[in-house]
Amino acid sequence: MVMPNESAMNMNHLRIFIAVADKMNMTEASQALFISQPAVSKAVKSLEESLSVKLFVRDKPHGLALTEAGKDILRLARQMKAIENQIYQVAGGENRLLRGKVTIGSFPAASANLLPETIAVFRNRYPNVRIELTEGTSDQIKAWVDAHSVDVGIVASPFGEYEAEVLIQDGMVAALPPGHSLENADRIGLERNRSELIFCKGGHEAAIEGTFRDHRIDYEENLTVQTAETLVHMVKRGLGIGVVSRFTLASVAAHGLKVKEIDPPVAREIAVIARSFADAAPATREFVRVLTDWCRQNWRMEATML
Repeated sequence: MVMPNESAMNMNHLRIFIAVADKMNMTEASQALFISQPAVSKAVKSLEESLSVKLFVRDKPHGLALTEAGKDILRLARQMKAIENQIYQVAGGENRLLRGKVTIGSFPAASANLLPETIAVFRNRYPNVRIELTEGTSDQIKAWVDAHSVDVGIVASPFGEYEAEVLIQDGMVAALPPGHSLENADRIGLERNRSELIFCKGGHEAAIEGTFRDHRIDYEENLTVQTAETLVHMVKRGLGIGVVSRFTLASVAAHGLKVKEIDPPVAREIAVIARSFADAAPATREFVRVLTDWCRQNWRMEATML
């Protein structure tokens, strides 16, 4: 049986392989890594030779594609990269100097509302730890956590099989323009006004659909937008009643809309998730602690300031 040449497989080759797999383009990977394209190609070829397996299918019309073996090795390479980061962090912890990198997946409203202050506090305490933030939807972030592309993710419920530290108890609200005929109403009925509703996709689709289903209300997507900023513009133009999470709406400064509770109420939670917090690197665990502490001390008060 021919065994891989272990001496030829090193972490640098694996890091380059991960970068190429992320970009599916040798040139873009070289630019991201600040090394030459020939050096990237050579590293991938060396890794393939050391493992005696093809990692990519090279198709000129369609570019690169991972082989089945490449997909499995990519998953393991991400784990090895995470373990390497943990090793350096443990060593730094023994020397009372936390080092390494924390990678975070977050949806845009969480990035705007939670992370600036949290990262500032964390950096002040641990200046030798780098932070890398990637934004996406809750479903994308969960996939990144699974693939070890990020150490932790900030997502909206449901959390499924992930370990979760709840940061925010959130709820949906109705947003009306000033002067709307319902601005003096105590609550906005979802069933009565369902033909006027504008929904904002922000990770709360499951909560809304579940509430509509439980109350036997026909779910009508008359107008759906991607961001809170777009929803605010639509509402101000008189195109309908916005339905958005209180947390997401707070990311739009001075929006000037009338905010009302809705009936029936729709609730969700926002949490930081991981496959296992116990197995996370020291810097990651410390970032989660700083994040949860900051949210508990600050967010409940700020959530009322709409």
